[in-house]
Amino acid sequence: MSETRFDATPPFWYDPSVAAVDPRSLLARESKGASHPVPLTKDQKADLSTKYGRGPNDTGSADVQIAILTASINQLNEHLKVHKKDHHSRRGLLMQVGQRRRLLVYLQNKDLDRYRKLIGELGLRK
Repeated sequence: MSETRFDATPPFWYDPSVAAVDPRSLLARESKGASHPVPLTKDQKADLSTKYGRGPNDTGSADVQIAILTASINQLNEHLKVHKKDHHSRRGLLMQVGQRRRLLVYLQNKDLDRYRKLIGELGLRK
């Protein structure tokens, strides 16, 4: 029988400094530099609610929900440009796009002027 000899040296892509920081991810070196905070922070949501809301505490109107969904969709698009095989986030993106579409249809049927103003400010349609 032929005897296979195994070297004790780690593979060429193994970086012990990265493995010491996050031993679960051997590809942490690639994702270490890219910082894409996918969920919106509370401050970002508060800014959007004060900008698009009808009052200071308005967080549930269709305008605010559409603005928050649009910001989240834009962040997910940037994330998916870097991580092309992240299918879980892609599914979340598609669900958010569908939710925003339903809210836009509701707003269009309810108040056409607000709908036109909102899509103009968010730059959704040309």
